[in-house]
Amino acid sequence: MAKESVKAREIKRARLIKKYEAKRAQLKADGDYVGLSRLPKNSNPIRLHNRCKLTGRPRGYMRQFGVSRITFREMASAGLIPGVKKASW
Repeated sequence: MAKESVKAREIKRARLIKKYEAKRAQLKADGDYVGLSRLPKNSNPIRLHNRCKLTGRPRGYMRQFGVSRITFREMASAGLIPGVKKASW
């Protein structure tokens, strides 16, 4: 489980990205790279990292479900994800 401070930092980054989205797009269209460099670092969308919604794990993230591979496996085994079942052949 990720630390609460790390989760909070990601949420803060997401808010900054949303706040400066329009301004960033306008500066990019004008080619004003000096103005872009003056924006906060965390307002750049490339700095946002996908994390598991339940545990905050940054690696092994499954975009389709929004959780990590470990959480996905536990939920699938418990039957909490509709349409997903363990493969057997």
